[in-house]
Amino acid sequence: MISLQTLLDAAQKSGGILYLMAVLLLLALAVIIERFWALGRMQAQCQQWVRELKSHAHVDTSSLSDRLQGDTQSPAAQVVTVALHHDLGDTLDHFSDRLEEAVMDQAPRVDRGLWMLDTIVTLAPLLGLLGTIIGMFNTFQALSHPGAATQAVTGGVGEALMATAAGLFIAVLGLVAFNALQQRVRLIMHQLERIKLMLANRMYPHYRTPGHDERRKPAGPVPTGATAGGGAPMAHALQARMA
Repeated sequence: MISLQTLLDAAQKSGGILYLMAVLLLLALAVIIERFWALGRMQAQCQQWVRELKSHAHVDTSSLSDRLQGDTQSPAAQVVTVALHHDLGDTLDHFSDRLEEAVMDQAPRVDRGLWMLDTIVTLAPLLGLLGTIIGMFNTFQALSHPGAATQAVTGGVGEALMATAAGLFIAVLGLVAFNALQQRVRLIMHQLERIKLMLANRMYPHYRTPGHDERRKPAGPVPTGATAGGGAPMAHALQARMA
């Protein structure tokens, strides 16, 4: 069993690299715990919104507004908010584009902090190798002294290799957690894309209402003196049609 004093001596002989790796380990654990908690919550919220939208054949403004009262900050709620504030006078294609924009706005929020874990996974083994090299320099200096004890030399080599072992441990731990978090990110983004598609499909019936196309078509200029059927002016015919 390695004692605390042995670890402190190894940290000193590694040029302080082990102290830095201890900081990296704490930082990696903090990112892992926070991201697992945050992504797990986002995933549960997305699943709730999927179940909510499945229960409606079209976008029910009152029901979704009540649902938003209890969830206003989640990525899924931000996408649903776009649908509730959409102008029906706009085109369906533009509605889909706005939903896509809302999904892309949430992407940096979903994978926030993972770059730190990715950096730690790459950096830890390199720092461990650097600490080992520094420790080996100290061991070779001990060999240069006449009468150097074999136990002192081998012990110095073992202490130097502790930096490499620590770096590999941090890298393995971080890599497993990083892959698991990446899988959760992919699932959440897939759920957001699913919510976007469900909203577009449930908004489509609103565009099939009678007279919707006529409301979106701008009225063109009426030629002076033009008539429509029975000698009635064209302007009167358009007013009668819109009435």
